[in-house]
Amino acid sequence: MALIITDDCINCDVCEPECPNDAISMGAEIYEIDPNKCTECVGHFDEPQCQQVCPVSCIPFNPAWRETPEQLRAKFDLLTAAKA
Repeated sequence: MALIITDDCINCDVCEPECPNDAISMGAEIYEIDPNKCTECVGHFDEPQCQQVCPVSCIPFNPAWRETPEQLRAKFDLLTAAKA
């Protein structure tokens, strides 16, 4: 399941550089996560890095975008192959 940034975001800019998949970018008013790029840091880290650094805890799992660990790993594999 991908992550989502809620309206509680204070635009502190700490999450964007932590994302190894470049899934986080500035939206119209707050940061947004591209669910097609978000792997919850599977393949890079044990825990989602954006959640770890967020000072207001506004990055929950997106219930509308459910993925198994295997699907997240497959997405990671596709994303890293595209960068190579």
